[in-house]
Amino acid sequence: MKITLTKNPKVKPDFSKLGFGKYFTDHMMVMDYADGKWGEPEIIPFEDFNLSPATTCLHYAQGIFEGAKAYKDADGNITVFRIDENFKRMNRSAERLCMPTFDAEIAKEALFELIRIEKDWIPAEDGKALYIRPTMIGIDPVLGVHASHTYRLYIILSPVGAYYAHGLEPTKIMVEDKFVRASIGGTGEAKCMGNYAASLLAGEMAVKKGYDQVMWLDAKEMKYVEEVGSMNMFFVIGDEVVTPALVGSILPGITRKSSIELLRDHGYKVVERRISMDEIVEAYNNGALKEAFGTGTAAVVSPVGVIAYKGVDMNINNGKMGDITKYLYDNLTGIQYGKKEDKYGWITKIN
Repeated sequence: MKITLTKNPKVKPDFSKLGFGKYFTDHMMVMDYADGKWGEPEIIPFEDFNLSPATTCLHYAQGIFEGAKAYKDADGNITVFRIDENFKRMNRSAERLCMPTFDAEIAKEALFELIRIEKDWIPAEDGKALYIRPTMIGIDPVLGVHASHTYRLYIILSPVGAYYAHGLEPTKIMVEDKFVRASIGGTGEAKCMGNYAASLLAGEMAVKKGYDQVMWLDAKEMKYVEEVGSMNMFFVIGDEVVTPALVGSILPGITRKSSIELLRDHGYKVVERRISMDEIVEAYNNGALKEAFGTGTAAVVSPVGVIAYKGVDMNINNGKMGDITKYLYDNLTGIQYGKKEDKYGWITKIN
């Protein structure tokens, strides 16, 4: 693997004021696909790409990406969380977008070398990490609705703090009952660029009304809960933790998968099924809706304090983080930061 180090390293930002996705490290990994095969990965200085105005991904959205994190534990070890799952999902997304799959082991080793080079960019404080963004785009400089023949896989890194500016303060979610994010048979279960573009208008409208995110319903009946823009959803109803089933229009979240395993291992009854807004409203009205929370790489575990539906704000658990949400947050982040035992084999040390 060829490595070219920058001659002009950046001044690192103040790690106490990172925000999310605003700063990028000195280097990146790139690997190109042409003539039916992938070339070797290369680490180069972080720089702009030189792309034709006709480039495929700019016109036909043939692009996919992933999100993962690297951490420093109390002993200074550099670790990543379930990165194999990210590359598996990225290859599934590639297949759905008619893009070539790649050797995940090669990509992983290139990523690890990139992280070693950028180790000083990893924040050591709780709640902070080095965000990993693998991306693949079609780069044919040709117009026409067909799959590209050439592709670029690249990875950039960004030191980040909390995804939401208010940290662990419960979020306010607005249920969207006009627009849809994805439908069964579409690209909802792939992590592709177009899904996020489709969510922007409703998200902006929600923010203007004082909410943090949109909760999407199914495209056919506008009845069943699917996901939030950056998170999978969970509801504590009675003695069950209920999360929408993966029916093909919902992103199969890695944090979602980990949360289900952790909760079940602790003895909680976790049910994956379709859940309607009518059921949630009924559970709220009769006192059975105890907690709601979202899970995702960026936010990890985020308590939900308000769900707005048809003009009514449902206040969940008096706007406070519930016991199950707290258990999950403490244990999941405890594993990620090396403070709790990783009996699941989710953590990989790379230094």
